[in-house]
Amino acid sequence: MECDKCGDPAVMHAAYSGLHMCEEHFCRTVEKRVRRRIREDGLVPREATPDDPETWVIGLSGGKDSVVLTQILQDVFAEDPRIELVALSIHEGIEGYRDKSLDASEELTAELGIRHEVVSYEEEFDVRMDEVVEDDPENMAACAYCGVFRRDLLSRYADELGADKLLTGHNLDDEAETALMNFLEGDVTQIAQHFDSSLGPFDVDADGPADRERPETDQHIPRAKPLRDIPEKEVALYARFEELPAHITECPHADEAYRGEIQDVMLGLEENHPGTRHSIMAGYEKLAALAAEAYRSEDDRAADFGECENCGAPTGRDRCRKCNLLDALEAV
Repeated sequence: MECDKCGDPAVMHAAYSGLHMCEEHFCRTVEKRVRRRIREDGLVPREATPDDPETWVIGLSGGKDSVVLTQILQDVFAEDPRIELVALSIHEGIEGYRDKSLDASEELTAELGIRHEVVSYEEEFDVRMDEVVEDDPENMAACAYCGVFRRDLLSRYADELGADKLLTGHNLDDEAETALMNFLEGDVTQIAQHFDSSLGPFDVDADGPADRERPETDQHIPRAKPLRDIPEKEVALYARFEELPAHITECPHADEAYRGEIQDVMLGLEENHPGTRHSIMAGYEKLAALAAEAYRSEDDRAADFGECENCGAPTGRDRCRKCNLLDALEAV
């Protein structure tokens, strides 16, 4: 097959759009979609200036998604004095797995000239995920522990690094799976919080609906996901074609059974009905905006947040989830 844009040999076919593309045009369309998402979500504030730049902390794991995100952001903003990029990597303590991905992260950031910070569960919490999996005092999947610890460190160190925004490499598949899980679980509160925490735009055009704009918060560093329009396989292809140092392998402790079921369902629908993932997110974002607006008018959710009595992290309880898990692990 030939590329629909230039006639050169095509290397991929996007069934959802019908396009056949050569390597060059495929890579450029990925970059174009990321730039469009940055623009539509209003990531660069109007008040940002070279004298008062924004600091964006990138959660860099060394996997394909975060590596591609870091590369594209550097390409877009390397010459823009309004934006400063900082990469933050978390070492969970998984023998052999994270060491290789950190090597990839260090290689990439050194090549791009981006500041790179690394923190670990062992240094911060005195635990390693290999040991957590063995002890498992709460009888939970490894991802449940790891997600809590990772979110805590990303938020805390993003704050310490002076971040205005925390950017993560979640792709279209990740977000469509989360949307389906939230909907099938009937978790309207989570849907509303999903919009306000990472889906809603920071700024909308004068002609845009004001209810689509996420509210400002002092509780957490605002998050953004510039890759959320790009299917997972296209992220992997981009990393391959651009010869990026991504460590592409699954975590040995990964065990999210429900998400795995949702993924199988979604991929089956996508294969039979190309464009399903995009449709899921288009409808979900509209519903999430309505849910967020309703919940904001119903009560002030910020008032429900206090500080953990142990570590000071934002929480709606006396002690945050992280501290409760660490107490359970220490009791084993």
